Amino acid sequence: MDRNSVIGFLLLGVLLVGYIFFNQKQQVKASKEKARQDSIANLNKPKAPVNDTAAFAAAANGTPLDSAHQAQLAGEFGIFANAAVAPLQTTVLENDELKITFTNKGGQPAGVQLKKFKTSDGAPLMLVQGSFNRLSVEVPAGPNKVLNSADLFFTAGTVQKLADGAQSISYRLNTSNPAAYLEFSYTIKPGTYLVDYNVHAVGFQNILPGNQNYLNLQWNAQDDKQEHDMENERLNNQVHYMYSNDKHDYFTLSRTSHEKLENKLKWISVKQQFFNTTLIAKNGDFNSADVNTKVPQSGNIVGQTFTSIQLPYNRSNDFSFPIEIYYGPSHYKTLKSFDLGLEKIIPLGSGIFAFVKYVNKWIIIPVFNFLSGFISNYGVIIILLTIFIRLLIAPFTYQSYVSQAKMKVLKPEIDELRAKHGDDQQTFGVEQMKLFKSAGVNPLGGCLPALLQLPILVAMYSFFPSSIELRQESFLWAKDLSTYDSILNLPFNIPFYGNHVSLFTILMTITSLVLAFYNRGMTDQSNPVMKYMPYFMPIMFLGIFNRMAAALTFYYFLSNVISILLQFVIQKFIINHDKILAQIQENKKKPVSKSKWQEKLEEVQKRQQTMQQQQQNKKK
Repeated sequence: MDRNSVIGFLLLGVLLVGYIFFNQKQQVKASKEKARQDSIANLNKPKAPVNDTAAFAAAANGTPLDSAHQAQLAGEFGIFANAAVAPLQTTVLENDELKITFTNKGGQPAGVQLKKFKTSDGAPLMLVQGSFNRLSVEVPAGPNKVLNSADLFFTAGTVQKLADGAQSISYRLNTSNPAAYLEFSYTIKPGTYLVDYNVHAVGFQNILPGNQNYLNLQWNAQDDKQEHDMENERLNNQVHYMYSNDKHDYFTLSRTSHEKLENKLKWISVKQQFFNTTLIAKNGDFNSADVNTKVPQSGNIVGQTFTSIQLPYNRSNDFSFPIEIYYGPSHYKTLKSFDLGLEKIIPLGSGIFAFVKYVNKWIIIPVFNFLSGFISNYGVIIILLTIFIRLLIAPFTYQSYVSQAKMKVLKPEIDELRAKHGDDQQTFGVEQMKLFKSAGVNPLGGCLPALLQLPILVAMYSFFPSSIELRQESFLWAKDLSTYDSILNLPFNIPFYGNHVSLFTILMTITSLVLAFYNRGMTDQSNPVMKYMPYFMPIMFLGIFNRMAAALTFYYFLSNVISILLQFVIQKFIINHDKILAQIQENKKKPVSKSKWQEKLEEVQKRQQTMQQQQQNKKK
């Protein structure tokens, strides 16, 4: 065995040991993460009375407990023993937008229905549903004993109907001390998705630790499946937040299991694909928040969040902290109307293309809203929006086609130069630049207009999938423009494609290939990469866009059709190739003035040529 073989085996051994070590570390990390999530889930699990005996079951129906059972509850629930068991009661408040069912267990919303929306299955759309969802304050029951108010029974007040049409209800959690209690009040006004929620603590400075200057608000939220595509829902299941300095940020549940937000917050939001629940600090800010997330292996649950929010507590005898809760759609105009930056939860541009959000905000959304003001068919709106955008970029498109026509006229001369210089790409490049300069042709003339169109294309990529206006709106064969159009559901999954066939995506791909074939004369056919890339890209996009919103693929398909028609009309009936050729020949007769940049470029190229020639001579 030679030295190289030994070194090779040693390196393989090091890599193997490193892999085993890394794999074990990842397993330990995963085990710890699972244990942490399980402990969080157990901590926030609804708490039942000590023993589920017949006496406690009877007490839940209003039968008084004997002294032995009362003592048992006192040992477990401390100063809240009288609130441990009671008959369950619910109260409903509603307006045109919301129907909220409150329960006296926890004095919290047990169900929140958005009345004007349905799930993809046609069921009522519930933002809050089931025992997992909690809105709870940690309360001290005694020395080293902390309970969640969601596990205790509040005394419900009567529904108050206010002069402006609003409805209000209060829930009070009593302690063994009549001077100390916790009260939650809720007010819902007509025509809004906002709910006023007030945390009112009286006498808590005497039962909280002396150095505690906060109250812990525990907010658990479960996002149930609402849309057709669960995978896409999970990609859009996020936690957004706004710091007190107006800095916005977010993370996705499927990628981040824990995030500690240590600075003051204006609001924090759990966003689904088209809806969100947001807690807004009305006066002042939240101190901080600690968010844990979980994505269960379930076909009906998109994600779960366990959020602990610190409310600033000034230790006054009578303390209140008002909060607004938004239960509603992620509709840009609606969220922007609050002037809190809530519209930032809608993904209109991110990453290296974050700048396209301004294209959406200043151009696309205003035009879309204008058209939807008097047209009810969203397929027609997309057609008109596409035409508007093509008119907007028409000057760039025309310049691109003119540049392509000039390059087409020069193509025979370029081919002659390529044949003349063969493999000497350096000389060919210099001579080609001289030809362009003498003919008065800008070789980037066709690229720059295309680059200027790129922000529009990327803006649409962000806009259509996040527009709630398109949700459950049909057009042609597409039943829902906000998700993919499927003309055939496959009984199996095709790698890099999916388990369905989107007709709009196929039409988009076909028209992209037609456009590439139509423009084949504008690319370097001698270069295999340049020759086949225009055909390869549409095929690659076929798999990517098969899961995209039908509105997006319909837009790209329609834009391709318009491009093909425009190119045919402009090149056949508007652009005069003979005139362009005559102009190029005329330009060649004129003296060529060189810019300083061009002189430097030619000087560098000549140096490279000289060095290349010297190297070849040495080899000889």
